[in-house]
Amino acid sequence: MVCRKQLSNAIRILSIDAIQRAQSGHPGAPMGMADIAEVLWRDFLKHNPINPSWPNRDRFILSNGHASMLLYSLLHLSGYNVTIEDIKKFRQCHSKTPGHPEIHCTPGVEITTGPLGQGLSSGIGMAIAEKILSTYFNRKNFNIVDHYTWIFVGDGCLMEGISHESCSLAGTLNLGKLIVFYDKNGISIDGNVSNWFTDDTVKRFQSYNWQVIEINGHNSKEISNAINQSKENLLQPSIIICNTTIGFGSPNKSGKSIAHGAPLGEHEILLTRKKLNWLYPAFFIPDEIYNAWDGKIKGAEHEKNWNKMFKKYSIIYSDLAKEYTRRLKGILPSCLDLEIKRFLTVLQKPLNNISTRQASKNTIEMLGKIVPELLGGSADLAPSNLTMWSGSQSIKDSFSGNYIHYGVREFGMTSIANGIFHYGLFIPYSATFLVFVDYARNAVRMAALMRTQHIFIYTHDSIGVGEDGPTHQPVEHIVSLRNTPNLSVWRPCDALETAVSWHIALQRKAGPTALILSRQNIPQFFRTSEQIKNIYRGGYIIKEFGKKIDLIIIATGSEVQLAMNVAKKLYKDHYSIRVISMVSTDYFDNQPLEYRESILPKSIVKRVSIEAGLTNYWYKYVGDKHGLRFGIDTFGESGASQDLFNLFGLTEDKILLHIKNYILNT
Repeated sequence: MVCRKQLSNAIRILSIDAIQRAQSGHPGAPMGMADIAEVLWRDFLKHNPINPSWPNRDRFILSNGHASMLLYSLLHLSGYNVTIEDIKKFRQCHSKTPGHPEIHCTPGVEITTGPLGQGLSSGIGMAIAEKILSTYFNRKNFNIVDHYTWIFVGDGCLMEGISHESCSLAGTLNLGKLIVFYDKNGISIDGNVSNWFTDDTVKRFQSYNWQVIEINGHNSKEISNAINQSKENLLQPSIIICNTTIGFGSPNKSGKSIAHGAPLGEHEILLTRKKLNWLYPAFFIPDEIYNAWDGKIKGAEHEKNWNKMFKKYSIIYSDLAKEYTRRLKGILPSCLDLEIKRFLTVLQKPLNNISTRQASKNTIEMLGKIVPELLGGSADLAPSNLTMWSGSQSIKDSFSGNYIHYGVREFGMTSIANGIFHYGLFIPYSATFLVFVDYARNAVRMAALMRTQHIFIYTHDSIGVGEDGPTHQPVEHIVSLRNTPNLSVWRPCDALETAVSWHIALQRKAGPTALILSRQNIPQFFRTSEQIKNIYRGGYIIKEFGKKIDLIIIATGSEVQLAMNVAKKLYKDHYSIRVISMVSTDYFDNQPLEYRESILPKSIVKRVSIEAGLTNYWYKYVGDKHGLRFGIDTFGESGASQDLFNLFGLTEDKILLHIKNYILNT
């Protein structure tokens, strides 16, 4: 019988060999956490290596993603489709074993990690998803949704501010099936963390309403007992503080920062093999160790039993089973397209001036009744973002709810919602003011990187915020979002465009969608059926004044009305003007060349852009020689909204004067 130390040493040796071969990586954490991982993965983790996407599996998140070889070793040893050749290709182009764990790249990786603290936060999102879904779908004797979320974190994860945001909320929500292992090795790249990290972690997490257990992270009995104690407490999330030695087993580098982020070196690896009594060459694992690690038989049995239960559940609770299956497959309700079509028809009728944030709320009101997988939330701004509809119920009141009050936690909110989506069965939307996307920026980037179907609602989109001043007036943010790969940005000009933007966001599976919405009320426009169809293309002709076009004006959001008014006055002065509403530049850019040329023909070189933000983005549409760009290339000011638009030259008279001079002199 193979002893536990040899099983955990298999992780250590595989990790240091792969890192040495790649001449890059982080051996210290895999060596230090190997004993914890061995106990968890062999004795407690419910998973099926043959089917990594089995719905009722436990979720395992490596938040300290630089320790990726720990995870790849676990996947390989327990029987996932991660071969020894994949291990040898660690950190190489197009391998299954990239430098940090990436979802969609490696079977068994639940979410992309690396930016410290975000794996912890997204894992909390998964624990929230499990609790909501278990409340909704489970029935007596049929626990269809019933599993744990396990997260490994390091000192860096707990130093990052997002850990406070997310862990505070996790304790408030009593996420008892969330268990976090803190690798407390006291070392980071700069050295001993006691020089800059002296928090009392026990008191900190107790204040969050967590159960805190402290153990020796190299003692398998203590590890096992701590896990059992954590599982017994379903009223609190648990953090197991594991005192470990970074680089455990290395004679000269263990306990030192030099073990953190660089290969041990050939000589030190030989010494480590000797100290750990590992007698085998690089990348060789004996059959008895493979057999002891193999999780395929146990995993298949777990899934088989669940499938039997779900089959009975499907007979007794057929409607619930169908709903579960539909959502699991990511299929939208069959009535959605018809209901959207009806809704757009209603919006064609004369409407009072409303803000696009109000138009968004009206759309959510319609969608909320027919798309139960929508899970909303806002960073303490629900009355301003208008994200709650008449059927919204906070999960703090009941986990049968559909709305999360995240508190003032933009970064935590965004990362948690990313985790909720990658858990499955939900399409999350989250909200804040556009200017505060800066607080959440790296989680937005991670959503785009992972192609997360996460709908961002960003309201108060310009100097129209007014008296709140430059701290609250976004000028650079839309351009920043537009420049993010995989992120689709929509800035609608009225209720109809807002509804279409929501429809796109629900259908789009290639990444997140940002809806940029106004605070101020703006007019509503009529469109033909052809124009409505073209809204879905991202940019379209909303109005033409005259036939032989002299000038094209491109505008977005609240500035479309400004463009229309300017165009009317130019037409009275005998100029023919085309006005384009550029709702989404990325969708427009992906249209066939023939369509783009029909909207922005090369033959019309006189072009103007109007958007209350940075102007440099619009070179691509108006050019740098013939184009004219109206916007704001400085920070804003504090004052009434209309005074600010006047101050920055975004008024009909000022734009009209510039355009007339421009037409005459080009």
